[in-house]
Amino acid sequence: MPGSNAVKKSEGSEGVVSEAALLKMPASQYMNEAQLAFFKDRLLTMQREILEKAGNTSEHLREHTAESDPADQATIEEENALELRARDRERKLLRKVEEAIRRVEDGSYGYCEETGEPIGVKRLLARPTATLTIDAQTRREQRQKLYGD
Repeated sequence: MPGSNAVKKSEGSEGVVSEAALLKMPASQYMNEAQLAFFKDRLLTMQREILEKAGNTSEHLREHTAESDPADQATIEEENALELRARDRERKLLRKVEEAIRRVEDGSYGYCEETGEPIGVKRLLARPTATLTIDAQTRREQRQKLYGD
């Protein structure tokens, strides 16, 4: 097919539709096999990247040697603390990514956990780990503001 960009050719992703093709699919094809494959591929890539960063951080922290200058040592310790906080956020994201992969596999991916409505392809492209529609997320945030939940 001339001009067709429906298949993304990248490492380990052959046969996965492109983002453009995904956006062109009609609503009646929401979370079909091709869309689920696209998001599973994206989630697996996110998972791999997070795990690689965690491994790099561990190596980096093990290689650290003490500095003789207290100011240099303090700077290094602050950088390490920042890096560890970033890895902690990524650890939480990794848990969400793994949960999303499970939802892809059990067929519940892409549907709001509160209402059962489709979350929407555009929202999932922006946040592949989303579990709520924008409306449900807004309601949850308003409840949290009101009740401190």
